[in-house]
Amino acid sequence: MREILQRGLYFDELEVGSRYLHRPGRTATEADNVLFSSLTMNTQALHLDAAFSEGEPFGQRLMNSMWTLSTMVGASVSQITQGTLVAQLGLTDIAFPAPVFHGDTLYTDTEILSKRPSSSRPGQGIVTMRHTGRNQQGVVVATATRTALMWFAPDDAVQDAAADTGGRHDG
Repeated sequence: MREILQRGLYFDELEVGSRYLHRPGRTATEADNVLFSSLTMNTQALHLDAAFSEGEPFGQRLMNSMWTLSTMVGASVSQITQGTLVAQLGLTDIAFPAPVFHGDTLYTDTEILSKRPSSSRPGQGIVTMRHTGRNQQGVVVATATRTALMWFAPDDAVQDAAADTGGRHDG
């Protein structure tokens, strides 16, 4: 019997230009907002105070934008980096062009922008990816560029991948 371990993708398996759609989405709840804001010591009334927020431009509480960012990155883990990530190196170009409200569903996709072998860490490579979050209407609510240090596939993973593709390995 063959055993298959759930994992992300190794450096060799990622292709520049590929876009990964992470499903299912995640519906934002009031509990998510209050708990995340409280855990991170963010007492912003726009996240916690319904009466205050009614008088503000959006007319209701906003989801904490750091919850949105964290959930986008988290949505990508099982498909891209689970067990194949060495370290997260950085996040840049973070934007929140539209609000997220309680009851909205966040859908995330990730595009691989670039990759190169590490010049100082054999067996590892640097991957740059863009996460995009959209709500249930398809409106972009968040974007972020992420750079990660990823493992190259061990020899047995390359052989398993080749066997799964009829002997072809395009690593």
